[in-house]
Amino acid sequence: MKEVKTPSKLEKILNAGHLAVTSECGPPRGSDPNVIINKAKMVKDHVDAINITDNQTSVTRLCSIASCIHLKLMGLEPVLQMVTRDRNRIAIQSDILGAASFDINNILCISGDHQKFGDNPKGQNVFDLDSMQLIQTVRYMRDEGKFLGGDDIDRPPRMFVGAAANPFADPFEIRVPRLAKKIAAGAEFIQTQCIYNVEKFKLWMKLARDRGLHKKVYILAGVTPLKSAGMAKYMRNRVPGMDVPEQVVKRMSGVPKDKQPEEGLEICIETIQQLKEEEGVAGFHIMAIEWEEKVPEIVEKSGLYPRPRIN
Repeated sequence: MKEVKTPSKLEKILNAGHLAVTSECGPPRGSDPNVIINKAKMVKDHVDAINITDNQTSVTRLCSIASCIHLKLMGLEPVLQMVTRDRNRIAIQSDILGAASFDINNILCISGDHQKFGDNPKGQNVFDLDSMQLIQTVRYMRDEGKFLGGDDIDRPPRMFVGAAANPFADPFEIRVPRLAKKIAAGAEFIQTQCIYNVEKFKLWMKLARDRGLHKKVYILAGVTPLKSAGMAKYMRNRVPGMDVPEQVVKRMSGVPKDKQPEEGLEICIETIQQLKEEEGVAGFHIMAIEWEEKVPEIVEKSGLYPRPRIN
């Protein structure tokens, strides 16, 4: 495939060698655009791009593309998340073109949570393509200017292509090989699962560096501030692929309930500070779930503010 430069501001910041900061906003369970607009206003001055989730946890919400358009109208840089759960390859290519028609220049390619976890457990999943093939599809449409069927595209999408990675899921030994496969498929940036086990993440990064993967892709370390000890226990016990060490749970439990949100923010800030100098970490993806108002505090106290200005 030929190399294509994209208009992505996120890509330009990473190419310039700055530590990038992205955040995440979940669309509403309705059609009111002010929900996503107000969330974006909270974080816009402290991040380089804002991910818009795609029916996260398999719960029906305002679609990711429409939410990204609202951000574009605000002059912001959205990252379109696209899951393969709900679309066949025809709909996938159509939605990619729809996003590109509004100059949405970043996409995160993911599989999506199984529908049994959401509000429509009897809904039929699709998974015509998997997340690897979605990465390949976006790159093929962008770099070759063609549909999967072989026809030429009039004005191909020019998207900076991302993927997700979970350094903590079992079996651990396939985590780095799976990362390598996503890079081979065409991923240009990675956003990881939220990190609580810092030492295990550092081991994953070392194994990635041993294969030279940190030089082939931009890795953004994911962090999520804990609001309570109950949240820490739930994520440890109930969320697949999550690694919340016992010492983190004990630390959250060891302070009064009214102080737990503050402690969770401090843990998040400490995690960023520990990983800022980790070789191969190109930035941070802050997932403050329904707590977007705390993103500026996290960014500032982590020493990641002000953000660079890139034309």
